[in-house]
Amino acid sequence: MNFWNRLLAPFVLGALLGGSAWAQNISIATGGTGGVYYPLGGGMAAVLSKHVPGLQATAEVTGGSVDNLKLISTGKPYLGMVMSDAAQDALKGVDKFNGNKVPLKTLMVMYPNRMHVVSIEGKGVSKMSDLKGKRVSTGAPGSATEVMAFRLIEAVGLDKDKDMKRERLSVAESVNALKDGKIDAFFWVGGLPTAAVTDLANTPGTKIKMVDHADAVAAMNKKYGNLYIEDVIDKSIYKGMEADNKQATVMNILVAHENLDEKTAYNIIKTVFEKKDELVAVHKEAINFKLDSQKASASPIPFHPGAIRYYAEKGIKIAP
Repeated sequence: MNFWNRLLAPFVLGALLGGSAWAQNISIATGGTGGVYYPLGGGMAAVLSKHVPGLQATAEVTGGSVDNLKLISTGKPYLGMVMSDAAQDALKGVDKFNGNKVPLKTLMVMYPNRMHVVSIEGKGVSKMSDLKGKRVSTGAPGSATEVMAFRLIEAVGLDKDKDMKRERLSVAESVNALKDGKIDAFFWVGGLPTAAVTDLANTPGTKIKMVDHADAVAAMNKKYGNLYIEDVIDKSIYKGMEADNKQATVMNILVAHENLDEKTAYNIIKTVFEKKDELVAVHKEAINFKLDSQKASASPIPFHPGAIRYYAEKGIKIAP
């Protein structure tokens, strides 16, 4: 075997065995370790790497939706787990994306993200107006929690800068700060259950307080479009809840740069749905990955052609 044949042999063999030597690398931008995006994104990366020939996926810890959308804007091979309100801002190039439109496509509508407004007994916070004068975390920099928190604060007639002492902490940091008496309440938008909130609720000597705010949804939608719905966190979700929490929900979507090739997009979505049971084993929010949730009206971002092709095979027609 001459020099060139010896050099090329491993790559030719790899191609014949499914293309592993020509692996395409892709990163899934998730969120902080205390939320749902990161474990679910890790599960998704494992499933894609296992079942899509030639694809190697990894999950990255990030600040959240805003950071994920900015990563996608670089044009590098990223998938982003994001909230639809932040994605809409990115597509339009407004708010935190001022003047920098991100060319996005939706791969799938994932699961509902619930706004948690969390305090504990003894802090004097039982309704939204009680946040006035308090020390409050509105979410980590780079997160869509911060985006939605600001909109909710505005909708209930408070000023995020004048009416509270504001911190910018992740959900895990917020829980620790609340335990340590450094803040009085925090905002968090995530799936159910969120591990960090579960940790707070299970802390001995601590009684969780979930603040109702569903009545602000109409005002939020009037200003920002029909992105939010009135929803409920059942009292069984977190230990110590005395009643169902009436709150605002926004959908999570999986997005990519519009330049992601159609075949890869198709294979990603096909694998996620066909191996859904493996994702449910990682986090139960994957139960909410449903084909009947895939419709143009469910996402403010147009669907990717590769995703549209897969959904069409399943009898779901989405206009390009």
